[in-house]
Amino acid sequence: MDIWELFKKWVVKNKPTTSKNVKVEDLFGATSDESKTIKSTVNSDLNLNTYWEKKEDWFLISLVNDMFLNAIKLRASDVHIEPGDNWIIIRFRIDWNFVNYKTLDLKHKDSIVARVKIMAYLRIDEHRLPQDWKIAYKLFGWKQLDMRVSVIPTIYWEKCVIRILKKDSTPPDLKDLGIMPYNMVKLKKHLQDNYGMILAVWPTGSGKSTTLFSLLSQFNPKDKNISTLEDPVEYRIPWVNHTQINQSIDFTFARGLRSLLRQDPDIIMVWEIRDEETAKLAVEASITWHIVFSTIHTNSASHTIQRLVNLWVDPLLITSSLRMIISQRLARKLCTHCKIQYKASDKIKDYIVWKVWKYIKNKEELILFKASENWCPKCNNTGYNWRVWLYEILEITDKLEALILNNASRLQLEIQAIWDGMVPIKDDWLLKVILWETSLEELLSVLWT
Repeated sequence: MDIWELFKKWVVKNKPTTSKNVKVEDLFGATSDESKTIKSTVNSDLNLNTYWEKKEDWFLISLVNDMFLNAIKLRASDVHIEPGDNWIIIRFRIDWNFVNYKTLDLKHKDSIVARVKIMAYLRIDEHRLPQDWKIAYKLFGWKQLDMRVSVIPTIYWEKCVIRILKKDSTPPDLKDLGIMPYNMVKLKKHLQDNYGMILAVWPTGSGKSTTLFSLLSQFNPKDKNISTLEDPVEYRIPWVNHTQINQSIDFTFARGLRSLLRQDPDIIMVWEIRDEETAKLAVEASITWHIVFSTIHTNSASHTIQRLVNLWVDPLLITSSLRMIISQRLARKLCTHCKIQYKASDKIKDYIVWKVWKYIKNKEELILFKASENWCPKCNNTGYNWRVWLYEILEITDKLEALILNNASRLQLEIQAIWDGMVPIKDDWLLKVILWETSLEELLSVLWT
């Protein structure tokens, strides 16, 4: 007898007697951090008698499990399931770049999205509205993962994006982030302040939360009351009070921050400043003897001040509260096993020496490396392995405060910040290039504008 037939008989023999209150983990091996079961409305769409009758369904379960396993092995931050005209493609975002994982026939579009929906407790019969929830997933001995699932309809079918977050992980140490000495001095200086606000800026996916949690880990939580407001909770630090924001029940950042101020905090971390109310509360908290860490979406450190003004924060309060702005970006790090040395043109060397003349004055001493195109098992033939952090740290000085109060332009603020010692992010990247951590090609393709 075929092995598949034996397996079907075992499933029919051991299946539940009713489809009501069937746990997802009993059917598909997934776990959930919510102690609830599938509602009967969803179970009505799931027929256990016919589910196991097709070999394609078992193939589908293996496909999704293999997809998650390979995403974890390749250190992917996001998994994209995208439908097209005649195909459905699965892509991984690895170190900010997309890598094609698998292309499937369009006939699988219903089943693969439905599989992810069931794991995330979403309605599998709803195809017109966006849906999002989370999966707590444990796969083949790995630590439990927190996956954020977002489904949105397109003209072809539903697109599904899964963000992978490792639970119970600890943030890296500051020295592991590749912060240059001139920036490390500023960071350690303001970590000694008794109050004030420190902001990390740049668009989504640039590692802002990782930097802020690394800063938080510099404090002794047993001596201070440290509380966070997050969505989602990414890192766990012992003795730190992590709070999960829930927009569906109107538990917003503003509401959580207002309540948190009655909890006698010493240090507050707000995951993101999105609106006027949150911005004003964060600023007011930072001038009432609290240290506030937060993130905000802007394109540079100097843009952040204008962004706060646009959120109707009084410039006088900005100068009283803001201590430092950390603008950062992630770049791909050259693989140490296969990177190759090459001879750059004199024009390129002259430019690098001109930009970072304090650190290298003779272009003949300049050695550059680039990604290799040869086969390398350490970096999956990409030439890059892991990431390197690039920083631009703006420190609020007396001259900058005067410009802010006089409603100076962004360009004026940036020029003054550079005069006061800020190293632009492009110069920080060039220093990482001459330190052989990344390549000029990465600079030109990602950051250069």
